[in-house]
Amino acid sequence: MNDVSYIAPSEERLLSRFWRSARGFWSGASAPWAWLLTVLLIAIVLLQLLTQYSLNFWNRDFFNAVERKDGAELLRQALRFAPLAAASLALAVFSVWGRMTLQRKWREWLSHRLYDYWLEKDRYARLRFMPGEHQAPEYRIAEDARVATDLPVDLVLGLFSSLITGITFIGILWTVGGNLAIDGFGIEIPGYLVIAVIVYSILVAGAMMLIGRRLTHVLEENKRTEAELRAIGTHIRESGEGKALPDETKDGLRAVGAALQAVIDIWLEYCWQLMRLTVVTHSNSLLAPVVGLLLCMPKYVAGTMLLGEVVQAAAAFVVVQGACNWFTDNYTRIADWAASANRVASLLLALDQVDQSGPTAT
Repeated sequence: MNDVSYIAPSEERLLSRFWRSARGFWSGASAPWAWLLTVLLIAIVLLQLLTQYSLNFWNRDFFNAVERKDGAELLRQALRFAPLAAASLALAVFSVWGRMTLQRKWREWLSHRLYDYWLEKDRYARLRFMPGEHQAPEYRIAEDARVATDLPVDLVLGLFSSLITGITFIGILWTVGGNLAIDGFGIEIPGYLVIAVIVYSILVAGAMMLIGRRLTHVLEENKRTEAELRAIGTHIRESGEGKALPDETKDGLRAVGAALQAVIDIWLEYCWQLMRLTVVTHSNSLLAPVVGLLLCMPKYVAGTMLLGEVVQAAAAFVVVQGACNWFTDNYTRIADWAASANRVASLLLALDQVDQSGPTAT
């Protein structure tokens, strides 16, 4: 029975407890596979950046040939595009294999440790006497452990890719965009496209953080209510299958009805959260390419920027903006991961308390 004086652990403590167990995948017997896949994925990200960089310059050369109506150059650019496209496709496919292999092996490793820690020394039977959030431990191990190992791989690779891509393409924006002179005021803005993309990204990120500040809590509640609904259904089936009395059936229906209502209520709140976040993300996907083009128009009209350079700079603007807004684009996924990691950590903290001789760790 849970102690009424129980104080919920902070999110920092929960995440620290999760990583204390999860990071063991990169040491011990599993380390060779873990590090091989990690290095392989980093190499793929670097090769994808090189391909993307080459495609950006291909855009410039192709549209400059369009502007000049140079048929021979257009043919050369078409032939140049084929190997770049093939490389991009091959790297994308190989990236999926490497990413999902790392996720599968990490999940397998962590799940084995969680099951062992839960079942050994009869902790699973004594867990109900411990304070804390540890309901439906089987769901936390099966589902939350999957999310908690799947998403970090995607998120860390995405963050690494965004950092190096942003740094690389900021150089393109600075070089191609150059300075913007404002006639009549004697003002010249150096690297104006870089300044514009940073300001734009800060505005979008600020809007996302303001609107989605409660998303992690909502996702945790969503996972908790879903797990409780499954647990009640499992209990009713196991305890009353084929021998339930009418009154027991009614009690079961009331319990299921209350749990289902809690699921629907939190789902509605989650829906409203996603609707508000979609306003920001979808508006950004529509506006970013247009903003990049509009910022290049003054120099194009003045004849100081060619059509190919406009396309190149606009494409680089979108890439840098996407890199700067990695957090914004992945806000929902980060919240989903934090919710699952917290639930796994809550179970681990409760299991730590089971042994009266002192806490143990996986």
